[in-house]
Amino acid sequence: MQVLHVCSEMFPLLKTGGLADVIGALPAAQIADGVDVRVLLPGFPDIRRGIPDAHVVSRRDTFAGKISLLFGHYNGVGIYLIDAPHLYERPGSPYHDTNLYAYTDNVLRFALLGWVGCEMACGLDPFWRPDVVHAHDWHAGLAPAYLAARGRPAKSVFTVHNLAYQGMFYAKHMDDIELPWSFFNMHGLEFNGQLSFLKAGLYYADHITAVSPTYAREITEPQFAYGMEGLLRQRHLEGRLSGILNGVDEKIWNPESDLLLASRYTRDTLEEKAENKRQLQIAMGLKVNDKVPLFAVVSRLTNQKGLDLVLEALPGLLEQGGQLALLGAGDPVLQEGFLAAAAEHPGQVGVQIGYHEAFSHRIMGGADVILVPSRFEPCGLTQLYGLKYGTLPLVRRTGGLADTVSDSSLENLADGIASGFVFEDSNAWSLLRAIRRAFVLWSRPSLWRFVQRQAMAMDFSWQVAAKSYRELYYRLK
Repeated sequence: MQVLHVCSEMFPLLKTGGLADVIGALPAAQIADGVDVRVLLPGFPDIRRGIPDAHVVSRRDTFAGKISLLFGHYNGVGIYLIDAPHLYERPGSPYHDTNLYAYTDNVLRFALLGWVGCEMACGLDPFWRPDVVHAHDWHAGLAPAYLAARGRPAKSVFTVHNLAYQGMFYAKHMDDIELPWSFFNMHGLEFNGQLSFLKAGLYYADHITAVSPTYAREITEPQFAYGMEGLLRQRHLEGRLSGILNGVDEKIWNPESDLLLASRYTRDTLEEKAENKRQLQIAMGLKVNDKVPLFAVVSRLTNQKGLDLVLEALPGLLEQGGQLALLGAGDPVLQEGFLAAAAEHPGQVGVQIGYHEAFSHRIMGGADVILVPSRFEPCGLTQLYGLKYGTLPLVRRTGGLADTVSDSSLENLADGIASGFVFEDSNAWSLLRAIRRAFVLWSRPSLWRFVQRQAMAMDFSWQVAAKSYRELYYRLK
């Protein structure tokens, strides 16, 4: 079984979001599971620099100009790169310029990605041809459409990491991307009179996966589907929509071996976690006190992530004696709100605006509770890191959060399945009630330690996801 992942980024070569984390870990897990997997990426500068051994496999003159297909390796995974400097050799973000305007030729830049994904199934590399083309998010959404136009030389899977990003372009660009105009209709890639790369993936793929079972159900409803609910309900009825949870890359996120921590620990040596808390309190300007619970946020500061709810509930958290450490950036109003809270409550609230991968490990290792109150969350990785590190996740019941965290209710505690705190309604009062329940559990240290051990024993490794994808690929054959 030969599988080609088609995507726009890969950790640690290039990362703007969780998609990169998935592609940075899933292919290696699949190779270990016995699947011959390779990855196709645009030749963005950061990616090119990370694969110095890449050599030319093929050259083509395409609708987007002359390109070379390169092949190399990164961490044992075969990587194809589309070498097209006129499209990809740009500083900064792969998607927009320094003024945050989307590049005007994105339609060509990412249509080419899908086209090359299809051509790989048609022999672009004469020595390796995929049985399955696995496209990810809108950037690769045209790959299943090109495969359909070419008579489906390979099966296709399209994974939705976040349905909110749809890759919308003017209809006139159908003339530029070498797909037949017959594809531009409601039973194709047309959406509200425009060309939708996302809908192309959803419509033409042989199977759609979402990054959690709950999110796969949610996106069949108008609240989460952004107008795609009709198509997604149909795919669900056809048995062509399913959810497979993302995993944790245990080579990077493992408190037993994490060199970024002040003190490494396991579920059997949780007392070592205390030194990480002390160091985090010092680093964030918080009062050093191991008797109070330290809540943390590592997130983009947006309303989608529910950070406005945290700001609203913060006085109640502080009144009960808790501390907050926050690392993130985003909405200026939220940034200013948290900075003001830190100024008003020195020693109790610590805020760092920005994102630092290394410091996020220190927060995960040192905090007692990680807050993930998202309004929607396709899968979420933060809560998985929290579980792995014994930093109990406090989450809203949505998407992957609902699939991965079990509330510390009396029933779940009795059954030995509690792993965090879960609230239902997207408002500050519901969040605050969950925070209060965390304080109640904190007041019983032996029970808190029991839940930590339960959380750390859960298996959300990429090996589990790799097995699920392998089973899906073979069903498609």
